[in-house]
Amino acid sequence: MKRTLIYNATLVNEGQAEPASLLIEDGTICQILKPGQPLPEDCDERVDATGCYLLPGVIDEHVHFREPGMTHKADIWSESRAAAAGGVTSIMDMPNNNPPTVTLEALEQKFTLLQRTCIVNHSCYFGATNSNYTDFARLDAKRVCGIKLFMGSSTGNMLVDKKTSLQHIFPGTDLLIAAHCEDSRLIQSNMQKYKEQYKEAEEVPVSKHCNIRSAEACYRSSRLAVQLARESGARLHLLHLTTERELALLSPEPLDNKRITAEACVAHLLFSAKDYKRMGARIKCNPSVKRERDRNALRRAVNAGLIDTIATDHAPHLLSEKAGGALKAASGMPMVQFSLVSMLELADEGVFSLPTVVEKMCHAPARLYRISQRGYLRPGYRADLVLVKRGEPWTVTAGDILSKCGWSPLEGHTFSWRVLRTWVNGHTVYQNGKVDKDYRGEPLLFER
Repeated sequence: MKRTLIYNATLVNEGQAEPASLLIEDGTICQILKPGQPLPEDCDERVDATGCYLLPGVIDEHVHFREPGMTHKADIWSESRAAAAGGVTSIMDMPNNNPPTVTLEALEQKFTLLQRTCIVNHSCYFGATNSNYTDFARLDAKRVCGIKLFMGSSTGNMLVDKKTSLQHIFPGTDLLIAAHCEDSRLIQSNMQKYKEQYKEAEEVPVSKHCNIRSAEACYRSSRLAVQLARESGARLHLLHLTTERELALLSPEPLDNKRITAEACVAHLLFSAKDYKRMGARIKCNPSVKRERDRNALRRAVNAGLIDTIATDHAPHLLSEKAGGALKAASGMPMVQFSLVSMLELADEGVFSLPTVVEKMCHAPARLYRISQRGYLRPGYRADLVLVKRGEPWTVTAGDILSKCGWSPLEGHTFSWRVLRTWVNGHTVYQNGKVDKDYRGEPLLFER
């Protein structure tokens, strides 16, 4: 039985930031010791965490690790390395792969890939199509994190644009329905308008991406999803909200009382349309980065309880695929490695508190998805932990980036926070700039 003691830390957990020590036994949190309590001596490892903060490991509910089918830009092993280095101990992978995870066979293949190669804990979504809702009842609700519903443009046959299909999907499952909401018809209309406006140019400027994938396109689709969820009683999670207007669809009541919830992504909390001039297509994503006013409204909504979780929508592309403007450049960016330090920096700026960062990135995903024994620093819970420290400033360079695509929109950014060490199930997967490439995380289990 291996025993690890982390002592003299500041634990950020369940709304508090307090000095304490934590004992791990065989991958599980055994005891949390307050100052003045005697510390056990018979430990295999003692970690002095003086001056450091110990947090639950981040649960990123929204990643695209690109495997199978797009491994030239990323794969499960490479991106889980980046996750471990960023303090992310559990991920939920999206289904728009090649082939997409929209059949029971493809789902089992994805589970096998994750178990074989993922360094952190893991699950994946089952992707909805216009016709596969009859398979929902055959899903193992203890293994599948949710149903991913694209109510906007997507890869392959995953755009669900038939109202009759939506009317089957929403009442057709007790699983969480995680929805990407953008109105495809309005997007196409906007695109044609800008193609005409820039017909003499080589490309539509990337700064127009937020006008093509507009606030109205997001609101129309999110409003429809909320309407369908209310009519059916479904559990709906609105992914990557980007607009002030969509917030009117949400409630600030406690998370455990909600059937309709919402996620914000780190990129939409960091960037605004002003940043297209500086960063170009590196911040092009779907839904688009929008006005500064929208970004600031999202930040307020996190604090007000309208937005329940914060994730990354980690979506690597090669830089060559990001070339071009609003029409040609690929949408998506790698964010998982620097998501936690980015949020801690916003806490330093007074945008959020440290307990709020932990609530939205650790506690709330665990409760919302009903993950068994993860997301908190509690005795009996699995020891998914991250040790962080504020100290000497450091600047992100290409050599720091572990994502296979080899770049980050945060390259060149200077942080004061560092991830020092990450534990997954009590095992050190990241320390001193090195990832344990041979460790494999556990499948997430869900309490239904």
